[in-house]
Amino acid sequence: MRIPVMWRTGAVATTVAALVAVSGCTIQTVVPPAEETPGGQTPAGKPSAGTSSAPGGAPDDASPDDAKPSKPKPAAPPTPAPRTLWSKGDRGRDVRELQARLRQVAWLFEGPTGTYDGSTVTAVKGFQGKRGLPRTGKTDTVTWQRLLNMTREPGKWELYASGGQPAATPDPRCLTGRVLCISKTSRTLRWMIDGRTVSTMDVRFGSQYTPTREGVFNVYFKSRHHVSTIYDSPMPYAMFFSGGQAVHYSSDFAATGYSGASHGCVNVRDEGKIAALFSQVRNGDKVVVYW
Repeated sequence: MRIPVMWRTGAVATTVAALVAVSGCTIQTVVPPAEETPGGQTPAGKPSAGTSSAPGGAPDDASPDDAKPSKPKPAAPPTPAPRTLWSKGDRGRDVRELQARLRQVAWLFEGPTGTYDGSTVTAVKGFQGKRGLPRTGKTDTVTWQRLLNMTREPGKWELYASGGQPAATPDPRCLTGRVLCISKTSRTLRWMIDGRTVSTMDVRFGSQYTPTREGVFNVYFKSRHHVSTIYDSPMPYAMFFSGGQAVHYSSDFAATGYSGASHGCVNVRDEGKIAALFSQVRNGDKVVVYW
């Protein structure tokens, strides 16, 4: 005789209940793992294993510092104010170069003197104003850099366009007696007595077509208010030493510097100095013209 199915089911339930009572445990329902959805979430919206429950989905092992805002970068140091290099009253070779460069860009028309005078202040102000810089008249680091960028290194005779250059070492023939010691290299005249320099002055010479002769000569004629019979030009304080060539004052040299030349004479630009020289030199004194 076959047992009905319902009776068998009831018997099983009775048996399970008896086992629970003996073991003291409860039965936990086992839920089969759900299929994950894209994004690591289960259908119920819970994060899948191995993901963080923190907002943004950051990994559980992320450093706490990763979530902190980055520190602001330190501000750049302020640009230092321009430093003054030269100003009115300064003297020296650097000021002479400044003046020569200002002449190159037509802000200064006088020859370099090496002294930061009123004309230099005016020229620097004009240069600064044209370029939007403060018109101080002082040459600061910014002004100097702008000028350097616009000019070239001045040559020797740009630096000394109106004289002021150091005198050359005297020729050995100048070291005895009374001598007008004239150097074509440094364009200077030394008045020397027994090897001692009494005075020094700037001079210029003839052009390549009318060169000043070199050698040893003697003063043979002096004329305080001389006028050239060939060129009909004044030659004050003339001291002739070779034919028609003489040492004398030149107003053109005083005005234009080394941009011009003589017709063979030795021109002096400082009238006061040559006036004093004229009063001291005697006929027969030696003249040495050398390189």
